[in-house]
Amino acid sequence: MRAQAQTVDRRWSIAQVGQQAKSAPFKVYTQRDLDRIEQLSRLSPEARFEMRVVSSVLPFRVNQYVIDELIDWKHVPEDPIFQLTFPQRGMLAPAHYDRVAALLRGGADKDEIARAVDEIRQELNPHPADQMEMNMPRDEEGHRLDGIQHKYRETVLFFPSQGQTCHSYCTFCFRWAQFVGDKELRIASSEAAVLHNYLRTHPEVTDVLFTGGDPMVMKTAHLKSYIEPLLAPEFDHIRTLRIGTKALTFWPQRFVSAEDADKLINLFEAVVESGKQLAIMAHYNHWKELDTEVAQAAIRRVRGTGAMIRAQGPLIAHINDDPAVWARLWQKEVELGIVPYYMFVERDTGARNYFEVPLVRAWEIYREAMQSVSGLARTARGPSMSASPGKVEIQGVTEVAGEKVIALRFIQGRNPDWVQRPFFAKYDDQATWLDHLRPAFGEEKWFWEDEYATIREDKLAN
Repeated sequence: MRAQAQTVDRRWSIAQVGQQAKSAPFKVYTQRDLDRIEQLSRLSPEARFEMRVVSSVLPFRVNQYVIDELIDWKHVPEDPIFQLTFPQRGMLAPAHYDRVAALLRGGADKDEIARAVDEIRQELNPHPADQMEMNMPRDEEGHRLDGIQHKYRETVLFFPSQGQTCHSYCTFCFRWAQFVGDKELRIASSEAAVLHNYLRTHPEVTDVLFTGGDPMVMKTAHLKSYIEPLLAPEFDHIRTLRIGTKALTFWPQRFVSAEDADKLINLFEAVVESGKQLAIMAHYNHWKELDTEVAQAAIRRVRGTGAMIRAQGPLIAHINDDPAVWARLWQKEVELGIVPYYMFVERDTGARNYFEVPLVRAWEIYREAMQSVSGLARTARGPSMSASPGKVEIQGVTEVAGEKVIALRFIQGRNPDWVQRPFFAKYDDQATWLDHLRPAFGEEKWFWEDEYATIREDKLAN
């Protein structure tokens, strides 16, 4: 009885957590607020200046919950959540850092700084994997449908304009260009009709992913305007609605105590009751994100609607490049009823040089982590590169016909016929992305390379 009572004591009810959370309103800090973050006063003036330099180029946003509940300030700067949310000098190449630092130290005017920053951003591959050129469909008149991506046959991504920010920004984010205030770099749409009309004419689409940014920054009423029409019989071909979010980490109060949290939960229940699957694609990078009472209460409440939570995130240097971290993360997810889904490779954009991990090492970390968990936690696929041709999984290192090779396969592809077909690259323990690899066995091209070139040429011509 005593043990049972202790278990109940440790497990706050949703109502209790909600009441507790109401006393901590959402409070956010951006670059101009760096001097207002009390904990940063423990750092040296040079370290704070470095943050100012980096956040002049790459977006910075953090909230009080992350600062107070997720970061262990006794272990800064090594703390993984600090690395996840606060700018680090190494995120910029030395030449880029020195250029911006000199301008700030010299008191340059805003326009001069802005010009330099814009030039640097253009060198950081703001839209990797041909997102702007190849993924955005066109209407019957040839106009590009802003806010929609349709790369794989069955799945459409939609970027609601009201959801193109986050409760906090990840320092490694591959969609950093969404958040720097440049309309030319932004993917977004406020027209629900554009999405619905497109889906009406594409019966091959079974899954719609609402992404961003983070759709969970939206008011429920806005989210409902996009989702509710999809529950009608004319959209029976849409079987799964996905919502990509980091809110279960960065602001779990959104699901528990926010002003319209109950309306959000009701919307989730309506989707499930309609017969469609609702998949919350939760972004997790470290087990520490799952440790707070309010985070666990939010997970329980979302799962209580019948929605499924699937967890995904990239393998990142300085944050989770350790098999023990991944094993503990996956095991904790399973304990909380979350399905481990993907381990990604850091994309070739933004601060990649600071965060990327060689592909061979990524596979070793994945393999060692998998060896440490039970079968229920072995559902995570990866390490996976979301490259322009498709999602390419590193399956391992082996020897074939006397040659040491890296085994690869497509999990998704621009041509569905590529999916699950194995192919092999020359062994290279320094390669960090698909375009660093070369075909094995003396082959000049990948099996898919000519067809991909034709697909790309056709897309760019349109």
